[in-house]
Amino acid sequence: MSADSNFRDRIATVNEEGKRVWIYPKKPSGRYYRARTWLSWLLLAVLFAGPFITIGGRPAFLLNILDRKFYILGISFWPQDMYLFGLGLIILILFIILFTAVFGRIFCGWICPQTIFMEMVFRKIEYWIEGDARQQRKLNAAPWTGEKVLKKGAKWSIFYGISFLIGNTFLAYIIGKDALFDIITDPPSQHLAGLTAMIVFSFVFFGVFAWFREQVCILVCPYGRLQGVLLDPNSIVVHYDFVRGEPRGKGKRTSPSDLGDCVDCHQCVDVCPTGIDIRDGTQLECVNCTACMDACDSVMDKMSLPRGLIRYASYNSIRNGVQRLWNARVAGYSAVLVLLVSLFSYLMATRSIIDVTVLRSPGVLYQRVEDHWIRNLYTIDLINKSDQALEIELEVVKPEDGRVVLVSGLHLEGNDLLQSAFFVDVPEEEIHSTSQSVTLGIKANGEVLKTVHTNFLGPVANP
Repeated sequence: MSADSNFRDRIATVNEEGKRVWIYPKKPSGRYYRARTWLSWLLLAVLFAGPFITIGGRPAFLLNILDRKFYILGISFWPQDMYLFGLGLIILILFIILFTAVFGRIFCGWICPQTIFMEMVFRKIEYWIEGDARQQRKLNAAPWTGEKVLKKGAKWSIFYGISFLIGNTFLAYIIGKDALFDIITDPPSQHLAGLTAMIVFSFVFFGVFAWFREQVCILVCPYGRLQGVLLDPNSIVVHYDFVRGEPRGKGKRTSPSDLGDCVDCHQCVDVCPTGIDIRDGTQLECVNCTACMDACDSVMDKMSLPRGLIRYASYNSIRNGVQRLWNARVAGYSAVLVLLVSLFSYLMATRSIIDVTVLRSPGVLYQRVEDHWIRNLYTIDLINKSDQALEIELEVVKPEDGRVVLVSGLHLEGNDLLQSAFFVDVPEEEIHSTSQSVTLGIKANGEVLKTVHTNFLGPVANP
């Protein structure tokens, strides 16, 4: 532990007066940083290509809230499938909880878009234009000279350009690539709402990456706030080996030595993008970005000491030398996750290719036709969840002598919605109540895909 025993009483980016402490992390380097860089390029390629990738002619990813069209991996979901969406979200949350309980906050350091953009895109541009941490501090403290205006202007212009690109991509996930191209190519007056959304998204991302930065992870992200209940002493996180490293001391180690391997060089703190000292233990601000691991390994190499003084490990593995991944909590999470995944798989496998809503037209009384037939008017909403066009047929299953009279044909294109109306005629002698149930069969290609039940109004019941 450091001499500052009150480190948990405040966050590293706010001073005692409540003012923000601007973080100037030193540029990291090392094997983990290189691995994260390569992974970030891959994830960025997937992120930017996502709205433009199609699977079987359908978008790979689309969350069109306005038109109520959703595609995940090319599979279409409609508002009627919200129970699947909700179940999938629960599964995702539970998986994150399970993964965090075992491996800590690795997602934040390696996969989270906020970390990838901040550390692997915007921070790299900042290093390129303004230099490393020392040069950045010096530039920000200097008066506004021509050089400072040029560097700040260039940096902010590039930042906004990238933010504009991110905003367009984010918008494409919501409205689709075709609608985005229309906004870009058509006159602005034709798409004021879309253009406004694009500009708003761009400025939000610019504000996040140019000013708010690490505060997203510390103050806004609920995942970071949940670490205190998700982690336990067996969770694998970026950890300082206090057994091997203490007591700290500068200089070369002689054998035998009363000092630990930590030479108190402060490099792990200098490279931290959230400004913490990892030697104080697991903290709210730590995003497991491994910058401190690379910095410490570099120093260990120079001191001819073994690497891994800061490494992926659990508190118990450092204290006791034994790493346990499986415990009662992990087993419980795993069992629930398997059950939910099994249920989700079953619901997906048995999901009908069509969704039907049949309602009797309100405010319309029954009609008497052809002397002994009673007619009711109905509305029907049909959703085709498949790629193939369907010719829908309706039949009355119960009562057996009932018949359907269509107002118009029911041709349904793939992944489309159709609204129409039809009549149901029932012989008067089959009516035994002023309101009774009728069963309709929904057929396509001669196969009954679904049956629905609805009410049928008639005259006073026959004795």
